[in-house]
Amino acid sequence: QVQLVESGGGLVQAGGSLRLSCAASGNILGINVMGWYRQALGRQRELVATIASDGATNYADTVKGRFTISRDNAKKTVYLQMNSLKPEDTAVYFCNADRIWVVGPPLRDVWGQGTRVTVSS
Repeated sequence: QVQLVESGGGLVQAGGSLRLSCAASGNILGINVMGWYRQALGRQRELVATIASDGATNYADTVKGRFTISRDNAKKTVYLQMNSLKPEDTAVYFCNADRIWVVGPPLRDVWGQGTRVTVSS
């Protein structure tokens, strides 16, 4: 069974840093675009950053210059380095893979269970 498992969330003061990880497990042949999304209380889930299998990245304007997404294809893991954190970054952060190749039809739009990030002022 293919899963995405996030880790690294927690409580941090404003201005601090956290590093999130998301590891894919299962009989995986390859992963297309991986990304991080977040959902704050009472708000819709929003894009934070994505990274393609070739390393091309995309960021939300609100995190540009503060967050860095990276991936290790051999480990099937995506990371999100978050610096200069602000209280408005407080949310549950979800990992996503838009397409995962397995034996058989590819899996589409796979989500992790989320990890909570709380930034105190």
